[in-house]
Amino acid sequence: MGEFVHQPVMRDEIVATFAVVPAGVVLDATLGGGGHSEALLESRPDLSILGIDRDPVALAAAGERLERFGTRAMTFRCRFDDLATAMSAHSITELSGALFDLGVSSPQLDIADRGFSYRNDGPLDMRMDSDAEWSADDVVNGYDEHRLSDLITRYGDERFARRIARAIVAARPIESTAQLAAIVTSAIPAPARRTGGHPAKRTFQAIRIEVNGELDAIPDAIDHAVEALVPGGRIAVLAYHSGEDRIVKNRLREAETGGSECPSDLPCVCGAVKTVRIVRGVPKRPGADEQASNKRATSARFRVAEKLAQQPNERVHQEGS
Repeated sequence: MGEFVHQPVMRDEIVATFAVVPAGVVLDATLGGGGHSEALLESRPDLSILGIDRDPVALAAAGERLERFGTRAMTFRCRFDDLATAMSAHSITELSGALFDLGVSSPQLDIADRGFSYRNDGPLDMRMDSDAEWSADDVVNGYDEHRLSDLITRYGDERFARRIARAIVAARPIESTAQLAAIVTSAIPAPARRTGGHPAKRTFQAIRIEVNGELDAIPDAIDHAVEALVPGGRIAVLAYHSGEDRIVKNRLREAETGGSECPSDLPCVCGAVKTVRIVRGVPKRPGADEQASNKRATSARFRVAEKLAQQPNERVHQEGS
């Protein structure tokens, strides 16, 4: 497990979030090194964990970390929007909870050979699933300037995306992360390089999201997890990028309203069915101490929803109706 030591973000808040769910199975949809799962198993002897991840290194590390919990800790290798397959493989039909810790984990960034890091030289890889055919090399050396600019803007919120895309295309072939980071840095005006962290951070993030289809997987995964929850079960999501958080917010809002578009001051007549309530009062961000001690925590956003007990023919009752 030495290669995959990961400090789980908002560990205590997540334990508190799942302290009130019914006994049963909690899905850790982004198992990583198993830190969140370990904390939940320690806190509740009546909970089991189904941990899924597409990274075989992460699965091996988590399996070692959770071995002491025996059959209470189950794992499966897949992307988190394929959670139904993982549940079926372990004969699980319902969930007491679901946890999503989105984005890339610290060990993936730190291991140079994985190609995620703009600080450590490595191959242009960035695959979370090491068996996937598509890699960062295909994006960096294959996309045209317009397509590169678009994804760097969309997934990286990078205001110099056009300049960066132009520089990347002009410098091809690019063979390493160090070379890519230097090209991106040189494309950004000197004054802008002095603020906001490493100049290549947003471009690397955008390429990583593109390679792994990260945002594409979120909507179905959230919907399927909500559907599988028992009444009183909870879904909790940590997001680190505005695009991720926007999708999470929209999917939970859809479940909260049932998709109703009826005016808020009138009874709902469209037949929408409300399936969750948004849990208020949970911390939206990690505390100052955690942000100071764990860099990954600084951009985290936390959202929680709880499954409702559905009554026959129950419809959304809009506030004020």
